[in-house]
Amino acid sequence: MRARISIQNASLRFQIFSNPTPTLKEAVLNLVLRRPRVAHSRDFYALRDINLEFAGGQRVGIIGLNGAGKSTLLKMIVGIYAPQTGRIEVEGRVTPMIEIGTGFDVELTGRENIYVNGAILGFSPQEMARREQAIIDFSELAQFIDVPVKYYSTGMYGRLAFSIATMTNPEILLVDEIFSAGDAHFVEKGSRRMKEMMHGSQIVLYVSHSLQHMTELCNHVVVLHHGQVVNQGEPEAMVAYYIYTIVNAG
Repeated sequence: MRARISIQNASLRFQIFSNPTPTLKEAVLNLVLRRPRVAHSRDFYALRDINLEFAGGQRVGIIGLNGAGKSTLLKMIVGIYAPQTGRIEVEGRVTPMIEIGTGFDVELTGRENIYVNGAILGFSPQEMARREQAIIDFSELAQFIDVPVKYYSTGMYGRLAFSIATMTNPEILLVDEIFSAGDAHFVEKGSRRMKEMMHGSQIVLYVSHSLQHMTELCNHVVVLHHGQVVNQGEPEAMVAYYIYTIVNAG
């Protein structure tokens, strides 16, 4: 199958409430004065009228200021968020490298979490059994693999999560920032694996604040600003556009 992503006029909005939890003083006054509780709300567009098409061979960088909608775009593509308007079509197996480790049960051991996370990624227990040792070896956590995850350090937690998440050969790879947990040795090791996965995937969407990575790893860059696509094209040109038009303008 040739991988493909099509996003057509997609918008995603959230409802924001002002003062949803009044202070104790406000609550008492409302009770004494018999004032109704009023919670004002407004719609906030995280993404608006997104139109993007990606096909096999594309390594797409996504850049923008904090809050521009970069991570939200990846979550919408993978199905965590559904657009209120428009449509998204995805052909190909998606591997999301987004907030890795969020599916861990801290009461379970590292080994048990390998199977839990494998199930979340769509793998059977038999498939995970074949991958188990490779995951343990890559994470370098053999001594601690049967210890509950709640006793892991942040670095150990990140190493196991990363090792599980990168065990696949994805057709479509979604990456939200490059792996950075652990010591310098594991960061370098993890970065090499990420580059191998990116090279082996048909489509890569890569969110990062590293403009150097945009020009080194990508062949197309999308610039987001206030939830909208404001430009896209060749990486060096888009990085220059982003710096002079958005960053310096701020």
